[in-house]
Amino acid sequence: MERDNRLTDEEGRLAALRRYEGRDEGGREPFQRMVELVQQIIGVPMAAISLLDTDTQWLRASRGFNFDHMPRKGSFADATVRQAEPLSVSDVAADGRFAEDQMVAGAPHIRSYLGAPLVTPDGYNIGALGAFDIAPHQFDERQAGIMTRLAEIVVEQLELQQIAKQDAMTGALTRRGFFAEVEREFLRATRYDRPSALIIIDVDRFRTINDRYGHAVGDAVLVSIANACMATMRKSDVFGRIGGEEFGLLLPETSGSEAADAAERIRAAVEATIVEVDGASVRATISLGIAPMPAAGEGAATWLAEADIALYEAKSFGRNRVVVGKARRPVTLATDPAHQKARPH
Repeated sequence: MERDNRLTDEEGRLAALRRYEGRDEGGREPFQRMVELVQQIIGVPMAAISLLDTDTQWLRASRGFNFDHMPRKGSFADATVRQAEPLSVSDVAADGRFAEDQMVAGAPHIRSYLGAPLVTPDGYNIGALGAFDIAPHQFDERQAGIMTRLAEIVVEQLELQQIAKQDAMTGALTRRGFFAEVEREFLRATRYDRPSALIIIDVDRFRTINDRYGHAVGDAVLVSIANACMATMRKSDVFGRIGGEEFGLLLPETSGSEAADAAERIRAAVEATIVEVDGASVRATISLGIAPMPAAGEGAATWLAEADIALYEAKSFGRNRVVVGKARRPVTLATDPAHQKARPH
């Protein structure tokens, strides 16, 4: 896909944004240092790193602002992500695009702006690095080039933080990273009353595979299963390793029946795969438990618990199968070690 096409591919842009867990509180220090650097180099009283969700601008770090989010519509960051080059506005009064920006009409009364898009390695603009002044300011090409380079460094830092959230062996998100995505998707789907589905996947009799063939074969089995899951994913889906032989798959904008179809394709693909390592040939199977979004008033913990209960049923009913859970109010959480221990292998 050409760069110009990515500027209008909003679904792909939002999927790229989700990978970076942009609204997390942790890991802010390097970004805060970056906005301080922008202040000093560009010579402005305010600077910010903004990440743009569907309709909200979130400040990953800022100097000179006393809020952490605002509407996306009509914002400087929104105009910045719509183009490939830096955006320079020397006098806001002469540019009608920002009449709805609350920072222009109200405090701090922005009058000039220089921003560079935050471009991901796959070419999507997920936000902007911005410099703001309360007086008209004619920014030059040198300053625009500096902002572009600093924006690249911001994305590099996001990439480093993302790598730390990935399981080294399978490439899936870590348990912590995946659960953060579940929490975020629960809030999004609840807010907009949208469907979403969560799948918990467990390797059948994995302990027996390890005991019989050794851990090298066991690891190869896990990698093959992870590959089978990731091969079916859409841009918006999220995949994580949440236990030794347990994975999670998050499917936004997906009903329970659609998730069941996807899960069955994964189950069949894994069953048909023969893993060969050090002369050993192993065919593994998996059990999958699915939970559609729980009823209003529940939480992400309930969602995880319902998927875990469905997985328990898939194990109890003979393994190598898909079970879609029913809406209920579980009392045992998916993260409860006692419940995980009681589940059949």
